[in-house]
Amino acid sequence: MIKIVVALCLFINGQLIEHRIQDSIGDCLMKKRIAQRNSSDNIRYMCGEVKAELQNNIDGSKSIKKIIQPK
Repeated sequence: MIKIVVALCLFINGQLIEHRIQDSIGDCLMKKRIAQRNSSDNIRYMCGEVKAELQNNIDGSKSIKKIIQPK
């Protein structure tokens, strides 16, 4: 399933490592601030809307399989 979602993305040395679906941009920004307090200089977090391919998890939740394009 392809959908536009809010994602919190983790970059290390400029390379996308991980991405997580967030409920809202406000929730994403709050989690970004918390994560940045505990990170080093080569780690960057970014919030934004992305067009992504989603997959269903065993517990019924959804996760990002692949980011198709930033919005």
